[in-house]
Amino acid sequence: MKLAERLAALAAGVDQGTYQPALFSLADAWDRRKVEALVVGGEVREVHDRYVDQLAELCATRSPKQKLRGEALDEAVRAALGDGPPEERGTWVHYPWSGRLVHVLGEADYRELRFSRNRYKITPDEQAALRDKRIGVVGLSVGQASAVTLALEGVGGLLRLADFDELALSNMNRLRAGVHEIGVHKCVIAARAIAEIDPFLRVEVSRTGVTEENVEAFLTEGGKLDLLIEECDDLYTKVFLRERARAHGIPVLMETNDRGMLDVERFDREPDRPVLHSLLRGLSAAELKGLTQAQKVAIVLRILGPDALKGRLGASLLEVEETTTSWPQLASGTMLGGAVSTDAARRVLLGELTRSGRYFVDLDAIVKDGREAEVQVDAALEEAFIRKPLPSPDAPPLARPADKRTVTREDVRRLVGFGVLAPSGGNAQPWRFVAKGGRVRCKVSPDGGRTLNDFQHAASFVALGAAVENMVLAAPAMGLSAEVALAPDAKDPLAACDVVFRVDDASYAVDPLCAVLGARCTNRKLGTGAPLSERAAAGLAEAAEARGGKLLLATDRAAVAEVGEILGQADRMMFLSRKHNEEMGAELRWTEEEILRTRDGLDVLTLDVAASDLAAVRLATTWKAVEFTAKMGGGGALVKSARRALGSSSAVGLVVFPGTASRSYFEGGRALERVWLEATSRGIAIQPWSAMLYLFARLERGAGKGLEPKVRDRLGELRQRFLRVFDVPAEHAEILLFRLSKADPPTARSLRKPVEDVLSFG
Repeated sequence: MKLAERLAALAAGVDQGTYQPALFSLADAWDRRKVEALVVGGEVREVHDRYVDQLAELCATRSPKQKLRGEALDEAVRAALGDGPPEERGTWVHYPWSGRLVHVLGEADYRELRFSRNRYKITPDEQAALRDKRIGVVGLSVGQASAVTLALEGVGGLLRLADFDELALSNMNRLRAGVHEIGVHKCVIAARAIAEIDPFLRVEVSRTGVTEENVEAFLTEGGKLDLLIEECDDLYTKVFLRERARAHGIPVLMETNDRGMLDVERFDREPDRPVLHSLLRGLSAAELKGLTQAQKVAIVLRILGPDALKGRLGASLLEVEETTTSWPQLASGTMLGGAVSTDAARRVLLGELTRSGRYFVDLDAIVKDGREAEVQVDAALEEAFIRKPLPSPDAPPLARPADKRTVTREDVRRLVGFGVLAPSGGNAQPWRFVAKGGRVRCKVSPDGGRTLNDFQHAASFVALGAAVENMVLAAPAMGLSAEVALAPDAKDPLAACDVVFRVDDASYAVDPLCAVLGARCTNRKLGTGAPLSERAAAGLAEAAEARGGKLLLATDRAAVAEVGEILGQADRMMFLSRKHNEEMGAELRWTEEEILRTRDGLDVLTLDVAASDLAAVRLATTWKAVEFTAKMGGGGALVKSARRALGSSSAVGLVVFPGTASRSYFEGGRALERVWLEATSRGIAIQPWSAMLYLFARLERGAGKGLEPKVRDRLGELRQRFLRVFDVPAEHAEILLFRLSKADPPTARSLRKPVEDVLSFG
């Protein structure tokens, strides 16, 4: 036989029409015999078996926190394989057109792993919903790109393809196909490509295209389509398809391969909507039959709009059937069209894109000289990476002239200067002082504290109590007496006390805690985990009792770890709640200018996290960045910080005080400050964790008013866990929760407002 004859015979034997793969399980005896027959018959020319590699990737994907590698990963794979031979696991896929036999994961595992990188741009629930959708694609030029991209992204569980044509070499300027596929039907080429991406995806083809005879079956057989993507060239078919889709309430998408133009027609929501946005001026499909080329061009221009005349497409329309057989299309436009139509299809099917209309993703307009986008950086974050800590707030001098026999304004300024060194939630500094002679009224500012985390101004009263305790401690060192008169004005519930300072002849013992008033600070650095000594624990407890408070300590490692878990879950809950997230974000100060201008809030350098983690802080406190995470219930990484911090701690402390009225929180703040100063004198670092306690108070005494339902529910669960660690006496205010540790000094301290901003003279 001559070579030409042999080549012709081989060419005649090429499979031009099969597009469905055959799926087998070698654990099934019948399937095993069929695979053996394929091998014996020479229908298997290549075998690809990377099943174990796929299984290893699946195991690693399911345990991202563990970062399985080496022996740990091998053990996970062995457990997943079980006792049977690997070849009997998963699915073997035979592709008749290529003779390949491929070993892949079983359907559920295959989908889980293949779509694992879609997470969380598409949630698992959304992916499952998309798998139930039926999508028709008519016209397999742009349509081929759409169909393949739909399959890649997992949009649709059934793809029904229609075209009447075979691949020609001139099609290969825009269709993804090989020269060996010239003459193969376009439907078959697309279906094979899809099968090689996802052998479990259902694909049906209509090799005659969509006609008057088969249109009803194409749109409705087995249940009507959820979406039609129309990409055919024939005007009659375009309109006819829309008329029938409208009759069945099926939405239609069309991407035109010109200026990224996408048309969305929601016939499912607008059953009387004119086709193609009324651009055909009432022309029906029947009236489009038998048109001349000139008539077709006029209608095409009507559909494309006047801007089409400005580009090369408009000029080329005049050349159709003169110097070119059809209007031009480019691969870049076709690939873009596949992406645009798939993105729109996903959002239509998920209920996100609900309106009809025309859209443009015009690369010529977007990417051109003069349209360069400004290269943007997060200047605040970049500055935080490199700036140096600002000087810490200074304590005022204690010395005063002995011959001054009255309390001067300068004395009051110094005393209030010691007061404002006290801690406050989010460094809100929610205090105001009004002085008249030696009498200083101490009030909570009505707008100075936090909102959700400051139930009934309780946290603000704690801060004010701590400030007053500082003033009372400083007074004897200045040669002054200090008397605290509670509730000085029954008409003003925000007035906590008057502190009366006097110059007396008596000498006053100076409390040793006075020496560390300027050194007390929040320290968020990780500790060594060294245990808290009994002596230190006793000293801290005595400091609380000196002002009528009580210190509850958790020192057992399991208890400390449980508090870390509770705090982590509370942090996660707050970061993923919009109100709390925005409140926390508003407390942070990123730039030196902002810090010096406001002199309140938390300098991000006081968080004492690595520069790389500052970016995570920026993300976590930007609601737009975490909104989607909140919707899908993610955010596991937000728990880690608390776990790590508590894991490095020596103990966890909780200061409580009898009663739950504002006075109890004020007095509790005084007790808390003594505990904190005592810890400072002993070289023990304290990091407060206050927000959760005040959310508990809002939940229990305020019926959760202002909290999102999901936050209320989660808080209730965390509250029960918390009370199993700390035996809080009944009717006691919980003043502050904090971790204690041995740690290096903090990198930075938050500033304080000038005394003049919080003190006035009456």
